[in-house]
Amino acid sequence: MPEGRPKLLVITGPRVHAAEISAALGSHFDVRCVDPRRALDEIKSGRYQVIMAESDDFLPLERELVGQQSNMLLSALGEGVCLADGEGRVVWSNPRFSGYDSQLAARIGAVCRQAVRWMAEQSPENPQDGRNSPRGRRYDVASADGSRSYEVMVSPVVEGPADMAGGFVPRHVAAVVWDVTPVRRQQQKQAAIDSAGAELVRLDAEAIRKLHTGDRLRVLEEKIVRFAHDLLSFDHFAIRLIDERSNKLELVMSRGLPSAAMEVELLARREGNGISGFVAATGRSYICHDTNTDPRYVIGIEGCRSSLTIPLVMHGKTIGIFNVESSKPNAFTEEDRQYGEAFANHIALALHMLNLLVVERVETGQTVGHTVEDELKGPIAELSADIARLKKLSAGFDPAFVRLLDRVIGEVESLQRRVKDVTSGPQTVLGSEKALSDATVDPVIVGKRILVADDEPRIRQIIRDVLRSRGADVVICENGETAIAALTKIGPAGLSPAGPGNERSVGPSASGPSGPVRYDLLISDIKLPDRTGYEIFAEARKVHPTLPVILMTGFGYDPHHSIVRASQEGLQCVLFKPFQAERLIEEVHKALDKKL
Repeated sequence: MPEGRPKLLVITGPRVHAAEISAALGSHFDVRCVDPRRALDEIKSGRYQVIMAESDDFLPLERELVGQQSNMLLSALGEGVCLADGEGRVVWSNPRFSGYDSQLAARIGAVCRQAVRWMAEQSPENPQDGRNSPRGRRYDVASADGSRSYEVMVSPVVEGPADMAGGFVPRHVAAVVWDVTPVRRQQQKQAAIDSAGAELVRLDAEAIRKLHTGDRLRVLEEKIVRFAHDLLSFDHFAIRLIDERSNKLELVMSRGLPSAAMEVELLARREGNGISGFVAATGRSYICHDTNTDPRYVIGIEGCRSSLTIPLVMHGKTIGIFNVESSKPNAFTEEDRQYGEAFANHIALALHMLNLLVVERVETGQTVGHTVEDELKGPIAELSADIARLKKLSAGFDPAFVRLLDRVIGEVESLQRRVKDVTSGPQTVLGSEKALSDATVDPVIVGKRILVADDEPRIRQIIRDVLRSRGADVVICENGETAIAALTKIGPAGLSPAGPGNERSVGPSASGPSGPVRYDLLISDIKLPDRTGYEIFAEARKVHPTLPVILMTGFGYDPHHSIVRASQEGLQCVLFKPFQAERLIEEVHKALDKKL
């Protein structure tokens, strides 16, 4: 048989005889004859260029072939497809739809019934809403247990020309069902994160006004802990902010970190400072799939095997990092990164708002103070001038009157100093003049060794004078390194004689037992040039585990979260500048009484 001839399929029947056709056409075609029962399989094979059959036999075969091809196409679809009558009864469905449980199928049938009623109400004068295509409607359906979400598009089946007009009642509708669970979950998660973010920055002005920064950060930390766990399933995390002066990543919040990890010093640099330093320097989030093989990873939670680190960005600038960790390898996915970045944006905004509140408080205090000073400056100057003129005219007056004028002059000068103190904000101690004038040896304070650290000369000198006037032995330090050196210096159980400027200094001695110099109390500012208040607090506790510590801060400013961290570890109290000298004495009493 010659090659290359077209293939002819002959479907035999009463009027189609295989032998005669083969004899007549065999020289032109490669002829194959089959009975009608086998014809459909041969047609579906696609091997034939020509098909010969009686019309009565071929037309049903063609319809069946088209129907089978349509069924194959619908069955291959990834979506569920069904045909339902006007009452929502499913009369046909593809395999995907047939795999749905009976409750879900019933719910889809119910929306098909609703769609039929809705379609019957439509007319050219009754336009459809924008959510639905012409002559069709979209529905949201959930599984019975709510674990999966489906979107159902119900369209009428047009079965005749009359059905094309508006306002008809379809006898059947077709429904296509999409499983949109992943999309819905993503939308719900994003909505929940947005809601949590709104809650993070929702600050009740009246309540917040009464809180210092440490309390505000504690409130914010509680919210972050709750949302991080509920929304993102992060049980262990840390937030570090960049100190612009030193480029250090200062730990401000954490949950689950051991003390060793909290004390690790990291800088915002690409290399040599762990994943956190890399993220802070580059502004790019980072998934560590396995801490055992990732060279960037440094110490974190005990048994950490994977981590996700995200930059905190505000106005295009990286201000810190948000880090979460897991004891399982490969615990974080790209989806976690996406949700974490969204949550981190809200954290950055909340922290930024807290900083703005602090700045506003400082600037408002300074503005009001300067306004008061300016308003009083003129009247006080006039009063001083009047008293000076009276003093010149007082020659020959009663000595008692002269003494009275001198006293008034002194009170006016004191008033000037007090106004200056009040308006200088956190650079002073209020009521120090009175505290020094009324000073007497205090039985609780006398003989106690007190270390004071503050970079403001006026503050540390006033505190030194107030405490020394009551019998304390005071050492003052101008920065964190000096304070830590004083706390850890080896020497006898006592202090050397007073150093230059009436300041005590710690020094070794040729006799007596050797060991760290003992102190009864530490008073330190939170924001020193080289160290944070928490760092000094932590060093003090290493050397003197029971040493009471009082921290001070100007206008409640605590950028490194020293108050919250130290409070969790036994901080005695916090003094918010400018504080009253009487309050200082009161808190010193409490600290020393507690130590006793």
